[in-house]
Amino acid sequence: MKEYKLNINGNDYQVAVNDLNGNRADVTVNGTNYTVTLDQEKAVAAKPVAAAAPAPAQPAPAAAAKPAAGGGAVKSPLPGVILDIKVAVGDAVKVGQRLMVLEAMKMENNVDSDKEGTVAEIRVGTGDSVLEGDVLIVIE
Repeated sequence: MKEYKLNINGNDYQVAVNDLNGNRADVTVNGTNYTVTLDQEKAVAAKPVAAAAPAPAQPAPAAAAKPAAGGGAVKSPLPGVILDIKVAVGDAVKVGQRLMVLEAMKMENNVDSDKEGTVAEIRVGTGDSVLEGDVLIVIE
């Protein structure tokens, strides 16, 4: 069983994927059981749900084979909560430099830069909940 804590539009949801059989899943959202049909791109509820059920967990992303030279977005590698931000807008960053600390499943995970450039925008704050793939920082 996989369990997730989601924050959607400021509301917290406890989601547990109890059973996964093909494209059907039995999930529990805040103590209420649902059966959902999984699409390749998204989860579609079989009956009305306050929050969409997550798709099955994907494996942790592999380390980038080659760091990007120049700017771009630094995205969250997994869902969690931002514990600490180590850079500010205008800071010059190098490949491998620590940008922030993300807590996921009660473990601290470092988010390091895979790009070299200047921090143009920080889109999250300390204590913010993020999902996998959310843009955290924009580097120019």
